[in-house]
Parts: sequence; structure tokens; C-alpha cells
Amino acid sequence: MPTLPLNQILQGDCIDVLNSLPEKSVDLIFADPPYNLQLQNDLFRPDLSKVDAVNNGWDKFSSFSKYDEFTSNWLRAARRVLKDTGTIWVIGSYHNIYRVGAVLQDLDFWILNDVVWLKTNPMPNFRGVRFTNAHETLLWAQKEQGAKYTFNHKAMKALNDDLQMRSDWIIPIATGKERLKTNGTKAHPTQKPEALLYRVLLSSTNPGDVVLDPFFGSGTTGAVAKMLGRNFIGIERDKTYIKVAQKRIAAIQSAPAEALDLPERRNQARIPFGALLEHGYLKAGQKLQYAKDKREATILASGHLKCGKLTGSIHTVARELSNAPANGWEMWLYSERGTLKPIDELREKYRKTINRKAR
Repeated sequence: MPTLPLNQILQGDCIDVLNSLPEKSVDLIFADPPYNLQLQNDLFRPDLSKVDAVNNGWDKFSSFSKYDEFTSNWLRAARRVLKDTGTIWVIGSYHNIYRVGAVLQDLDFWILNDVVWLKTNPMPNFRGVRFTNAHETLLWAQKEQGAKYTFNHKAMKALNDDLQMRSDWIIPIATGKERLKTNGTKAHPTQKPEALLYRVLLSSTNPGDVVLDPFFGSGTTGAVAKMLGRNFIGIERDKTYIKVAQKRIAAIQSAPAEALDLPERRNQARIPFGALLEHGYLKAGQKLQYAKDKREATILASGHLKCGKLTGSIHTVARELSNAPANGWEMWLYSERGTLKPIDELREKYRKTINRKAR
């Protein structure tokens, strides 16, 4: 089996290179494929200065059917290298994203979300014949419907002032110092902002995961992957872009390991409440206080709680008292030296103990 070329940029056609990589070896794919913009003529501003638009040969296809064929071929190759638990992000505009979405579904990917990237500083429609195109769309899909995949929900909430992250992301396009230039001109016409990739990688990968970008361009994916302690594999056919990306990534400093810890409980071993009784963190007969008022419950030897006429699990009793969905780990408090603390703190203490033993 070939060795996985971690933290390298591989030159060549993305389909050929993808087919040379080991099967089921990649945790996440981020793809920024050609948009097939179908530009017919040069674009000019009102002052008649020419717009530096995307008119490169790699974005030109002779027909929609040719573009669909290209999309199907690279997505099929990408699916082969993606782990069964892996996911893929594809970004596009109205020119191509609907066609990409159809091909994704034809190849049995399961779409988890469509995310709208709202640009705070979009390029205006200079001719005034259409609405200003101020957004792009990202499709996030898993390889196998129903398979376990990574989603760092708590990290996304933390990034959003402890509010659940929505699917509309307000992020400016790459400008100023972030915009890479060569001899005063854009080093790459479709450079994506690092903030966009930061959110993608933080949400759906873990430190040490392998992130592959089959259209590597100026290397935004690799730069953010290195920053966040992920491994990357880039595929790019243009030598000029590869040099730009290599220089960029070499200058990136990785965050220290302790800063990358994401304690997502859905990715951790399940700890039943009864384990705290079995290992002496709590005792049968001990009282717990309900977080919303001063009602108390007694811990039974079975691991259930008894509160008045109610008997059941920590979640069931909390739900009945709240008359709403409730997380018992957060709703029940125990007393430690006169201070009330959530029982979840005991769960974390126990988890750390078993993690140390596992090492």
C-alpha cells in the first residue's frame, strides 16, 4: 500500500493523483473546484478600468455536460480516498453548485448542510443588470449515510459567543495583507479567506486528522490545517501556485497542542451515571439538588433518582421537573465542602482517570 504523503503538495491532475492515493485514507476533503463561470467578455468598471476576473483556462469547459463529466470523475476519485466516516465540503457559486450537488447525490454522498458564505465586501455588479452576487454556497456531505462523522458542535458554539452556529456565515473576502500577490497582482484569482477554512476545519476535523484539497491553489487549506494541528495533502497542477502555497505554509506557526483540545463529548466514551456510584464518586442515599430551584432528589442504589413521586434517570427526572428537554448532567448539583457543583464535573474527573489508565 502506498504511503500517505502528509503535508505535501502533489503536482498533477487531481483525478490521477487521487487515484494514486490509498483507499479510505482521508478524514476530510475540502474542494474549491472550477466554477465554470462562462464569462463571454472582459469586465470593466464604470471608469473603464478592467476587472481582474477569473478568465483562466482551467475554468473553461465547452459545455455543461463536459463540466458534469469532470465533476463526476473527480468526486468519484475523491469518494474512493475518503474514509467511511469522512465528510466532504465543496464550495461554488450559482454557476456550478447546483450541478455539483446533483452529482454528489448521484454518487451516494449524503448532504448534511448547505452553508451560505455571505460576503461583507462583495464585488459589485458594475453593469447594473443583475443583483450584486454577494454569496457563495458550501455543500457539506458525508460519504456514508448514517455513519459516525466528526462535528465539533461545542467548538462552533464557543466560536459564536456560545450561540449555536447557523448556516449563514458572514465573512469578508480575502483582501489587504491576507491577499497574496506576485509582482503586485493577485497570486491566485479565487483565493478563499482563512476565516472560512478555519470554520470548516474546526467544525469537522480533529487534531491529527488528514485533510485533502484536490484544487489546492494558493494553499489556504494547508495554511489553516497547519495552524490547527491537522495534516494536509494538496493537489495542484500549476507550478506557480505550488510555489506560492509552499512559501505561505512554511511561514505558518502551528498552535500549541493544549490550545487545540476540543472536549466534544459526542466523540468521547459514554460514561453512565451509575459508574459514579460504582467508583465512589457519589453514594446511594446521597442528595442532589435540582439546578432551577431547591428541590432535592435521592440517589438510589440502581443509579436512578427519586424526587417526590418521580423516579427515573437523571435525565428523565430533570425533564419532568423542567417540563422540557433537559440534560441531567447539567441540571443536578452535588455538594462538595458546602459548594454546589454540577455532577458533570464528577463525570469529567472519572473520564480523566480512565483515560490515564488507558495510556
